[in-house]
Amino acid sequence: MSNIDFYFSIGSTYTYLSVTRILDVEKKHGVKFNWKPFSVRIIMNEMNNHPFPDDKKSKVDYMWRDIERRAEGYGFSAKTPVPYPLTQFDLANKLAILGLKEGWGVDYVRLTYKRWFQENKEPAVEPNISEICSELKLDKDKVILNANSEEIEKEFLANTDSARNNKVFGSPSFIVNNEIFWGDDRMEDCLLYTSDAADE
Repeated sequence: MSNIDFYFSIGSTYTYLSVTRILDVEKKHGVKFNWKPFSVRIIMNEMNNHPFPDDKKSKVDYMWRDIERRAEGYGFSAKTPVPYPLTQFDLANKLAILGLKEGWGVDYVRLTYKRWFQENKEPAVEPNISEICSELKLDKDKVILNANSEEIEKEFLANTDSARNNKVFGSPSFIVNNEIFWGDDRMEDCLLYTSDAADE
């Protein structure tokens, strides 16, 4: 089974499309995605890259409609615009890191994106964070405390360093056999570079 590194940030709009369908892609193609939450904000700020500023309304409007169209094409929905940018970006992603270590991370990320894009509920703020923890049967106060620990902060920054070192500049990004693919629309392309595909 081929492994694909999946670099993402909760807060990236197009990542909604990837996390919603990624498990089906894994099952269909027999691959394994390694989820790596990182700070795309740090990377973009270093590059002076601000893709959807308020003064580019036409581009922002296009992004929302594009996400709606692509979601519909995949067979699910997106109700845009959604709250953006996130006010608790770091916490949302550090919760993902904690969850991935404890076994509930994939469910948390997928549920967070679902509620963000289908119910207009911003990640990592109240009442959404309490509702998600309740649905996943998590102790909210405990997971927030642990997500803000030095250990999780170090892993968040380490993932960001790893993304930078691998020349990742946006979310979602996929890396397989030293090839990088940026964007949800490149998920299927990355599958062509797996070891399994090369052996066919």
